[in-house]
Amino acid sequence: MTAAKSSDTSSIRRPLLPEPHPPPQYIVVLPPQLPPYRTNCVHRGCCRRRLTCSAVLLILAAAAYVLWPSDPKLSVVRLSLGGLHFHTSPQISLDLTLDLTVKVWNKDFYSIDYESLKVSIGYRGRKLGFMTSDGGRVRARRSSYINATLALDGAEVLSDAIPLLEDLARGSITFDTESKITGKLGIFSFDLPLKARIWCEVIVNTHNQTITHQNCYPD
Repeated sequence: MTAAKSSDTSSIRRPLLPEPHPPPQYIVVLPPQLPPYRTNCVHRGCCRRRLTCSAVLLILAAAAYVLWPSDPKLSVVRLSLGGLHFHTSPQISLDLTLDLTVKVWNKDFYSIDYESLKVSIGYRGRKLGFMTSDGGRVRARRSSYINATLALDGAEVLSDAIPLLEDLARGSITFDTESKITGKLGIFSFDLPLKARIWCEVIVNTHNQTITHQNCYPD
C-alpha cells in the first residue's frame, strides 16, 4: 500500500508538458530627433554655406579669367607699296619698299613693354630681308600703332628665278610678310615674357606697282 501511494504522488508532481521559456526582451533605442524648427535651421545653414562657397568659387574663377595675362594682338591696318624694281644683270634681284602700320592691342590689365617690332618679307617661303624698329610701351587696355618701312636693295632671287620671271610675265607676284614683337609684361615685381605675330599674304600688280590683295593671319 505504501509503494502505491508514493508512485501516485510522484506522478502528480511531474508535469506532463515542459514549461515554456519566457519570451526574449528587446530594448529599442531611437536616435534623438531635433524639433522641427531646429531641423529647418540646420538645413538653411547648410544651404547658406553652400551658396556662399559657390559664389566665392565663381568670383575667383571670373577674376582669374579676367586678370590672367595673355599675349597682345597684332593687326596690320595699313600696307602700301613704295616701289618695286627688278634687275636681271648681273643677276636676278629686286628692289622693294613696303610701308606698313601695325596695331598692337593690349587687352590685359597690365602694361606691356615691347623690345622691338621685326618685319620680314619673303617670296615662295624664302626670306628676302627684314627690318627692326625701336621698342615702346602699351598701357593696359589700350592700343598702340607702330609705323615701319621695309626696304630691300638688290635682294637676290637665285633659286626662285624661274618662278619669279613667270610671275613677272603674268603681271602678279605674291609676297609673304611676317610682323613680330617681343617684350615683357609687368605684373607687380615680375616680368613675364611675351610675343605676338601676324602673317600677311600680299599680291602685287607689277604693271602699276600696287597691292591688289592682302590677307593676314594672326598667330
